[in-house]
Amino acid sequence: MIIFRIKIYLIIQIFFVTIFFSTLQAKILNKFNEGNYIADYFSGTILLNNEEYDESYSYLKKLAGLEENHLDYSKKYLYSLVNLGKFNEAFRYSKKLEKKKISIFENNLIIGIYYLKNKNYQLANKYFQSLKDKESRSLLGDFVSNALLNWTSFGSLDFQDAKKKIIEIDPKFENLKRIQNVFVHCFYGEKKTEIYFDELTSNEKIDFSRYNYFYAQYLISNGQSNKAKKIVESSLELYPRNLLLNQLKINLQNKRYKNNFNCEKLTNVIAEIFYITANALSTQNLYKLSNFYLNLAKFLNQDFYSFDALLAENFYKIDNYKKAKKIYKEIGRHGEAFLWFSSKQNAKILITEDQNEKALTLIRDTYERLSQKDIYETYDYATFLKNNDQFQESIKFYTEILKKINKGHPLYPKVKDGRGVSHERLGEWEKAEVDLQDSLKAKPDQAYVINYLAYSWIEQGIKIEKSLKMLEKANSLKSNDPYIIDSLGWALFKLKRYKDSKDQIQLAVELMPADPVVNDHFADVLWMNGKKIQARYYWKYVLGLDEVEEDLKIKIKKKLISGL
Repeated sequence: MIIFRIKIYLIIQIFFVTIFFSTLQAKILNKFNEGNYIADYFSGTILLNNEEYDESYSYLKKLAGLEENHLDYSKKYLYSLVNLGKFNEAFRYSKKLEKKKISIFENNLIIGIYYLKNKNYQLANKYFQSLKDKESRSLLGDFVSNALLNWTSFGSLDFQDAKKKIIEIDPKFENLKRIQNVFVHCFYGEKKTEIYFDELTSNEKIDFSRYNYFYAQYLISNGQSNKAKKIVESSLELYPRNLLLNQLKINLQNKRYKNNFNCEKLTNVIAEIFYITANALSTQNLYKLSNFYLNLAKFLNQDFYSFDALLAENFYKIDNYKKAKKIYKEIGRHGEAFLWFSSKQNAKILITEDQNEKALTLIRDTYERLSQKDIYETYDYATFLKNNDQFQESIKFYTEILKKINKGHPLYPKVKDGRGVSHERLGEWEKAEVDLQDSLKAKPDQAYVINYLAYSWIEQGIKIEKSLKMLEKANSLKSNDPYIIDSLGWALFKLKRYKDSKDQIQLAVELMPADPVVNDHFADVLWMNGKKIQARYYWKYVLGLDEVEEDLKIKIKKKLISGL
């Protein structure tokens, strides 16, 4: 089916490109209607859509002149240039379009940003006005054009007029309005800047922890390093995984602090606005456009290396592991927090590529290199070991964490769960049972912990009635989860409620058709409902699946001979 869809996609693309070239104006028909030009345009388009910017650039560059009759070519070429970091070339091409009286969103944006970078704010504002004058293509387009126009006008406005422009921002962008309100106070050096930073970052409904980083940067630049350290510490208590704050904490401790964001610099503020835009586009799976805005952000603030974290994530999401690994490796050079983050991400990619041993070596080596091992780094390491069958070693690190935290700590139920699973996989059930129950005592509504404990009891033939009630609760907490549904059906099977069991496990099979255990359970329940031919069909089906454990194969072969 996937191959079929790809073929259909290619056929449609070829059809589109052929029609496009056959309808070009006569004066350029001879040049661009040849087979090699069609192939170049087709190849460049496909490669751009696959985020292969080097290759798309090499093909699209050959088609210079095509922009006169095909605006979409210009956009694609500019995307390739910007996403390759060839910003000067993108600027020259944008000016070339301007001379040809070709005006599109992208070339006006690029020219405006170039002038902004070179502190020619009046010219920048002129080109951003062109964005505003064009019919908006999206809400984000509105946000970007309005923000750029506002900020490049602030140099000629007093604070009250600038603040009025922020107040007039469309209510649809309320959160973005709050962020810009903080920045505009900082930009003008207003005394209330700290108050607005506090107000923004203390919002309990939305995670604005990223802006605690900017708040700390602001305080440090104003000679309030001790207060900055307190802001970082208090924020990390609430958001212990915040990468920027963790690295800033290490830098402040080591006195290696470098200011890579200054809200009094126009370029820094607009770079952050582009980052917000890129993040929103990434959540909509618009990775080409997200990368475009990220690279614009990097052009305006080259020192703010955290932009690369989202860039790498975008490549990871489209399975371009080669580029993702390269960027993660570069990120790791900016400090221990970034090193640990990048190593975890690259290890995850290596596992996807079936290089588990290499991933394990990478994580072990990196963990040993860390000069400061926080409980969260230790938890990540222990969990990675557990997930890669290093159960005995993972128990050691889970136990190390439990010595440092109390039962009220947010990590306590997770650590108990992780250690419990490792004990269970080693056949140490008594220890596993204690840990899993402790985890649920600390945090009762953990659907997957409930499922693990209840299923383990069912497999041992004990506490089945209790397990059923627990699984009904887990199912209400996580509806349509195939593992929980299968466990629920299996509890019913063990209680000889075969009809009810069939309904549940059949649903699990529909949700997870390639899982060997679920299919084996379904075959068992079919047999007990008198459907022996269908049962044998499913047992045979399991034997043909990938990654079926050997002991399950042996059991199924016996069942094919003698049934249950």
